[in-house]
Amino acid sequence: MEMAEKKTTSLIESGPGIQSGLKDLRKHLNSKTITTGVVAAIFGVTGPALVTIKAATDAGYTEAQTVSWLFGIYVFGGLISLIMGLYYKMPITGAYSIPGASMLGAALVGFSFNEAAGAFMIAGLLVLLLGLSGLMGKVMKWLPLPIVMGMIGGAMVRFGTNIVNSTVAAPIIGFATLIGFFFIPKAMKKFPPVLGGMILGLITAVVTGQVNFATTEFSFIAPQLVVPSFNVSTILSVSVPLAALVVGAENAQAIGVLFAQGYKTPVNAMTIISGIGGIVSGLFGAHNANIAGPMTAICSSEESGAKEGRYAATVLNGILFASFGLIASIAIAFVTTLPSALINILAGLAMINVLTNAFKEGFGLNKFRMGAFTALVIAMSGITIIHIGSAFWALVGGVVVSLVAERKDFDEQN
Repeated sequence: MEMAEKKTTSLIESGPGIQSGLKDLRKHLNSKTITTGVVAAIFGVTGPALVTIKAATDAGYTEAQTVSWLFGIYVFGGLISLIMGLYYKMPITGAYSIPGASMLGAALVGFSFNEAAGAFMIAGLLVLLLGLSGLMGKVMKWLPLPIVMGMIGGAMVRFGTNIVNSTVAAPIIGFATLIGFFFIPKAMKKFPPVLGGMILGLITAVVTGQVNFATTEFSFIAPQLVVPSFNVSTILSVSVPLAALVVGAENAQAIGVLFAQGYKTPVNAMTIISGIGGIVSGLFGAHNANIAGPMTAICSSEESGAKEGRYAATVLNGILFASFGLIASIAIAFVTTLPSALINILAGLAMINVLTNAFKEGFGLNKFRMGAFTALVIAMSGITIIHIGSAFWALVGGVVVSLVAERKDFDEQN
């Protein structure tokens, strides 16, 4: 028993502790940490929320099920921020995988909400096992980041093309949204571009009579515990690609950002809590709540002020995230009144940075390019083979092609 305790202690990195984090929190809450914490939260509850709602709608889930999904990712994502931020006194910020949400809209078609919950829990379990085993680095050598990002680019490119198609279909709303996205942040520094697009697009939709909040009923819908259902098809179509995204994209990005800022990053703890977050959020029909790359980047930036106090931005972000999750039903009622063109454009604009990073990391490293391209085109195709979706086949195809055509890239990694 004593040996097991020592092993666990060495596996999960130690930190100053939550009590220390709480004690020093007040002195680190200032204009800089509050600003970046709020900006990160606004980013997280605007475009990414629309992406998730659209994924649930595409999969055919009910409003109550969508509310439960949002509750899971925002409440538990917020709790991860509070736990990690306070315990380690670092800006280790929780949220969820935005690329994962975009992938799931197509991957979940034909699967029940219970099957989705089971797939999400298995994804969390896979991430947890990677964290407990300490094998994250070795696994990523056999699932190279360029191939993962190629799959992401292919799965999400439809969000980019939807900007064009929806603007053509509704030009007045479309151009107003684009103007808000590109020009409001130029006039008001640090103003989130997606929020600018949403405000101007929404105003235009109301003025042109395409939305009417007077007839909208805003009522509280409680989240629901979901009895998971497991099958091989959902595990391969959803669980494996989602776990690869959490580890290979979200955690890897967050770890890299924190290292770059000079933090002694608790890699194992970040992976383990991302796995636990996936399992717990899956009980509510939500995909992984985990350490998030973009949120960590915002909260750990120099704009947050002194390095030792940036965790305060993460704590504030966590509180705002969890609060949003508790009123998710109101958010959905608001979104469902908006024109579909506006939702599609905003969701696409929210994915610009994710898409550009996917293409940059997929094809900008001069390694695994053939594998990344293979993953890209397979994911774009949307194929389903033996009831297994394209995201899984994109990863398989990318790895196989790289093993054949780019073996030297694997050899250089080992």
